Amino acid sequence: MTVKTRFAPSPTGFLHVGGARTALYSWLYARNLGGEFVLRIEDTDLERSTQEAIDAIIEGMNWLELNWEEGPYYQTKRFDRYNEVIDQLLAEDKAYKCYCSRERLDALREQQMAAGEKPRYDGKCSHGDVEHAEDAPYVIRFRNPKEGTVKFDDHVRGVIEVANSELDDLIIRRSDGTPTYNFCVVIDDWDMGITQVVRGEDHINNTPRQINIYHALGAPVPEFAHVSMILGDDGAKLSKRHGAVSVMQYRDDGYLPHALLNYLVRLGWSHGDQEIFSMEEMISLFSLKAINKSASAFNTDKLLWLNQHYMKTMPAADVAKHLQWHFDDQGINVANGPALIDLIPVMAERCHTLKELAATSRYYYEDFAEFEAGAAKKHLRPVAKEALELAGTKLAALTEWTAEAIHNAIQATADELELGMGKVGMPLRVAVTGSGQSPSLDQTILLIGQARSVERIGKAVEFVASRANS
Repeated sequence: MTVKTRFAPSPTGFLHVGGARTALYSWLYARNLGGEFVLRIEDTDLERSTQEAIDAIIEGMNWLELNWEEGPYYQTKRFDRYNEVIDQLLAEDKAYKCYCSRERLDALREQQMAAGEKPRYDGKCSHGDVEHAEDAPYVIRFRNPKEGTVKFDDHVRGVIEVANSELDDLIIRRSDGTPTYNFCVVIDDWDMGITQVVRGEDHINNTPRQINIYHALGAPVPEFAHVSMILGDDGAKLSKRHGAVSVMQYRDDGYLPHALLNYLVRLGWSHGDQEIFSMEEMISLFSLKAINKSASAFNTDKLLWLNQHYMKTMPAADVAKHLQWHFDDQGINVANGPALIDLIPVMAERCHTLKELAATSRYYYEDFAEFEAGAAKKHLRPVAKEALELAGTKLAALTEWTAEAIHNAIQATADELELGMGKVGMPLRVAVTGSGQSPSLDQTILLIGQARSVERIGKAVEFVASRANS
């Protein structure tokens, strides 16, 4: 039997980190066993589902590179199929029409809660002998078994057993003719041959109801794995105030997709004490049984650490594909400076995100209008003029533009003027970058380029001269 899993988000909002982790676990399980992964959009909530959310979900899945073999399927395009099965259940007396008004159901609920009872439908219409107007609106309810229990072995939580007496007769078609979520899910998983369902723990209460529908249809019941929620670092449920926004916000903030996936896989799953996983390792090592039952806390500092790790260790060409987006987003033309694959090894050590790397690399590609005030005040003083002029001359004379040749030119300047390297290096750094912070000076000047570096040093000399005369 081919293992087949699915990710089935509702497009009532963007793909968030909790949904992304569920998708990842489901994807990894299928990949681990050589199975297939399905993407399904559960858009039965017509009022809240939006095309914008659908687009964001698909964009997020593509950015994370969680590719699928089938889909995306849309529940709204399968209403005929759902209604066909509902009509079959009606014909077999496994479902019935319910004419109870909203007012009656609300009153029943209040009465049950006042009596300390669990609110549930009382089955008033289940015998079909209620009086109603010929054109009275009605819903279709599934006739849930009254005796026995529903029992399933959850991959994460072990055996779960629920008495059927705890479950009421679920509405499977609304009065407007649209089928409901809990019913559509069953038909979809049946038709699509889903063998394992990985989803959040908030669906545990739905599972016994769905299993009874499978049984009524004579359909195979998939296995289930309900994963715990993700908490903020304050112990509360992850929400927007913790930064739990669209997955694409993590792209916008400068995270690599692999860093986010590596972080998410460890939020509830582990393989010993290992923290860093390649995609190949995630696939080969992943199992549902290793998922932790307890909730996990999101830690942004840990994610930042992982992100920098991958910025430094992934092939520069792979990082560059994602870094390019940030240069474009910040309006920096990379044609005017070094290749990104040459920039990344120099700058990644100093930055935690791609967004930060792009922002702090602008001086490699664009000239700056003025020097940073504090750095200029400290280092572009009259005493620096001679060192800047001599260094500029030596750099302009180089016939071989290498980091070693640049270093030797700077060292020779310091030696000739009998100055410490700091007295030469810091004015040079401010001259070529506009600030007092940069990677090693020889690497920085190398990437800025000979002509641009010499020109900037000349402007710094002019700045020092004007400062001396003011």
